[in-house]
Amino acid sequence: MSQTTASDRERDGATADVVVVDYGLGNLRSATRGLERAGASVEISDDPETFHDADGVVLPGVGAFREGVENAGPLREELISVAESDTPLFGICLGMQMLLTTSEEAERAGQGDVKGLDLIPGTNVRFAEGQKVPHMGWNELSVEREHPLVEGVDGEHAYFVHSYYAVPDDEDAVVATTDYGVQFPAVVADESGTVFGTQFHPEKSGETGLTILQNFVDICGE
Repeated sequence: MSQTTASDRERDGATADVVVVDYGLGNLRSATRGLERAGASVEISDDPETFHDADGVVLPGVGAFREGVENAGPLREELISVAESDTPLFGICLGMQMLLTTSEEAERAGQGDVKGLDLIPGTNVRFAEGQKVPHMGWNELSVEREHPLVEGVDGEHAYFVHSYYAVPDDEDAVVATTDYGVQFPAVVADESGTVFGTQFHPEKSGETGLTILQNFVDICGE
């Protein structure tokens, strides 16, 4: 892979080099367009070598937890290595859920205990019986603590599509919440602050999502 220098990025108008992980799930083009609008130079890749050359890595995802974990299995150790290197790792929707340890989704489907990346210890649980699922559409974000990813979005609305939500073991991992009959984490982050995720789709969330993506690009460019 050819390296992109800071001067190259300046000429291109990009402020960070971001890799969107291609593991067979997720709306990669929408995520890519959103990140490009936010000022990033984006490469879609399943080559682990590109992860370590990047200023930031995005793990998108739609679909079932087990399928996501299995598809990303060949990249598992490299994604964990990215997190350990303090390169920002940003999970979106299913990608965020995969940052946790387990999910009730696999158990509910009779697939046993499927282990996520375990970068933010916790589990993903299904909305309660009687609650309409999936939770689909626009909902309000409530920022619970400071994190550069959520600057400027408190009280704004984002677009969600999901039936399960994250329950981190450590309450401090919750950065922002949303209410849908129950208050659930909309944004989570690990203790280092460089591994984080959104349950909503920033690439589908209009100006709110663009702010989130611009914040991510700023984090990557630091």
